[in-house]
This record gives sequence, C-alpha cells and structure tokens, in this order.
Amino acid sequence: MQADIGIIGGSGFYSFLKAPERVVVDTPFGAPSAPLALGEVGGRRIAFLPRHGERHQYPPHRVNYRANLWALRSVGVRQVLAPCAVGGLKPELAPGTFVVPDQVVDRTWGRAHTIWDAVGPVVHTSFADPYCPRGRAALLATDEPAVDGGTLVVINGPRFSTRAESRWHAAAGWSVVGMTGMPEASLARDLAMCFSTVCMVTDADAGVEGPGVSHAEVLEVFAGNIERLKAMLLTVIAALPDPEPDATASCACRRVLDGMTLPFALP
Repeated sequence: MQADIGIIGGSGFYSFLKAPERVVVDTPFGAPSAPLALGEVGGRRIAFLPRHGERHQYPPHRVNYRANLWALRSVGVRQVLAPCAVGGLKPELAPGTFVVPDQVVDRTWGRAHTIWDAVGPVVHTSFADPYCPRGRAALLATDEPAVDGGTLVVINGPRFSTRAESRWHAAAGWSVVGMTGMPEASLARDLAMCFSTVCMVTDADAGVEGPGVSHAEVLEVFAGNIERLKAMLLTVIAALPDPEPDATASCACRRVLDGMTLPFALP
C-alpha cells in the first residue's frame, strides 16, 4: 500500500502500470481524480494517478489538485513526475518536442492554490526554483531528446489562448503554455515533495498564422507520442535516487518545511 514515486498522467495518459492494486484514498480536501493505481516498476514502488480522471471527466480548472497531491503523499510518495500536454510558444518547439522546464508562471485563478489555508501559524513556502533538480536531471539524462529549461506559463482554461494572448506569452520569452502545471507544482512544494514535469508539445498554440489549436489535435499528437513518453518515464524511474534514510541528507524540496510550525500535520 506504499510507494515512493508518483506519476500524474495528463491528457491521453490514463494508465501506466500492469495489473495495479487500486487504492481509494480519502483526503481533507475531498476525493482525488481517481483511485490510486499502485504497482512496481523496475524494483520501484509507483503510484499512478490520471490527472483528469479515468474518463477525462475533469476539466483543468475543476481538477482537485490538493486532493491529488495529498493522496500521493499519504501512500508515501515523495518524488512526483507530472507530464503534461502544452502548446509551443517558440518556432523551434514543434509538435512532438519534449521540454523539461525550469520555471513556471501562474496565470490561473479560482483554484485552491495552497493547502495552508487553515487559521493558525502562517506558512510561507519557498518556490523560487519550482522544479526538483534531481527529477529534472533524471528526465534530461534519458536517450529521449528533450529541451533543457524554459518557462511553462499556465492558463486557466478550459478555452485555449487568443492570438493576442499567445503572442503576449511568446513576447515575454516564455516557452510553452498549458493548463494544469499550477497549482500542481506549488502544492507539491507545500507538501515538501519533489516535483518535476516533462511537457510534450502538441501544437503551436495560437501565436502563429493558421487555424487555432483544437482539443482533437492535442489528443491526436499526444496519442502519437505516448509510447515515447512512457519509455522515457520508465528510464527516469530507474534513475531516480532511492529515498534517503536520513532526512537531513534529502533533497532541498523535501526540507522546505524544516523548522516551521505547521497548523496541522501532514500525512
């Protein structure tokens, strides 16, 4: 019933493990998107969770991100890999390109952005570098080519960007645009979990000439590259370091709450 690595599957990525053990987890924030699927890959214990539900029933602004991350931590997960589909904001980022961002810009609204909303000691979480350096290094060390670095800008959705918005994002120097990367990453930091993402470019967003992106186009490109993504994740799982027995030696992501007085205990 335990795992140390969590995989959050995005659009078109609803299963990962063979014959998993399904675990229903209750959280203080309600139910996660689906029961957790627990199993073993290469000697590592994995918990898989489809971000949008098993039937893709939750749009990006209705995903219960707090419940999803809490559920993963409650079964022991401390390292999260969260692939997602994105639009490219640079000409060189063609559909099928993998990007491992090192920064994120949050343009979402109306979502529950923190677990620390209880009355009590105030918790301010460091988030200058939003992604785990060890997770990023493992993603970039596979045989699958991936762009090292860049900024993911997260919009609220479920609509896609206007051309003006897309050009604005590109002019700011941002690399890719998606709808689910936040508050997922910051909630993982709230929970002192390592979090990394690999973005699969499925379209050119709306900043170039031609028709705007459609959901069908996103799913088609994602489906055509899903096996590449799964193979990449299998390699990354094997490369991630084992959980350290000594908490003081662990990654800085997992020490972000050290010394703080918390309003409630974490699982």
